[in-house]
Amino acid sequence: MVYSNHSIIALFPKIQKKESKKLAQKVITFLTHHHFSVVVENDKASIFQAPPLSSVPPEQIQFLITMGGDGSILRVAHQYAHLNASILGINLGCLGFMAEVQIGNMISSLTHFIRGAYTIKNCIIIEGMSSHKRSFFAINDCVLHRARNPNLVEIAISIDNLPLNTFKADGIILATPNGSTAYSLAAGGPIVSPEIDALILTPICPHTISNRPIVIPSTHTICIEYVSQNDPIEFVADGLQYFEINSGDKVQIKKSSKTFKLVSLKNIDYFSTLRSKLNWSGKLS
Repeated sequence: MVYSNHSIIALFPKIQKKESKKLAQKVITFLTHHHFSVVVENDKASIFQAPPLSSVPPEQIQFLITMGGDGSILRVAHQYAHLNASILGINLGCLGFMAEVQIGNMISSLTHFIRGAYTIKNCIIIEGMSSHKRSFFAINDCVLHRARNPNLVEIAISIDNLPLNTFKADGIILATPNGSTAYSLAAGGPIVSPEIDALILTPICPHTISNRPIVIPSTHTICIEYVSQNDPIEFVADGLQYFEINSGDKVQIKKSSKTFKLVSLKNIDYFSTLRSKLNWSGKLS
């Protein structure tokens, strides 16, 4: 039974591997021992003999804990966007910037968490609408890619109705600072601290090498138009929302009034995470 006078945490475990199940059970045992009420994603609740997520009113859930990687965080943030709760990620994989809790220090990190040794980062969300009234939002990035077209495609970008450039490239990435360490980084974009209120526009393999990534204030509205007379290209938000863009179609994207709330433990700092995840080996003074 879940008691409304207790702090309620929703857990999103991985169950594909036996070890992952054991870790999830360890989290549940630890939290309940410290007087937290734990509910589990509906389709996995019976496995852990825990109350299902749907058994409590959404407004009573204070935190979401995901187990997996950054992809798990994005999935939960999209699937349960109606929950106004902060997310703490436990990283079960390798490269994960948002899921900052590592298996090796999981219990010590959860101890910091239950003692209140954390901050809540209000990260930028971008949202938009296509010409065909397809709405979307993204925590990391929106990507337009040439898809099945064998050649480069032309994508026109304007900012607040002022033309920026028409990129001939494999595609375009519009990333938030939070997403600057994802696909945008792999495509040559800059690392931008999540504390900076900006957006990053990164061309994917542009035909002209002078077409470089650009960082712009998040107050601008960006219009992306597919201008090639080729097959449709694909639009993907956070790797989760997908639709096709035809020649002449436009997509308007802007900063959302909503934010993505991410739990950041005080014993873990952003720059040490960068050094660790990117395997930087420079000498520290």
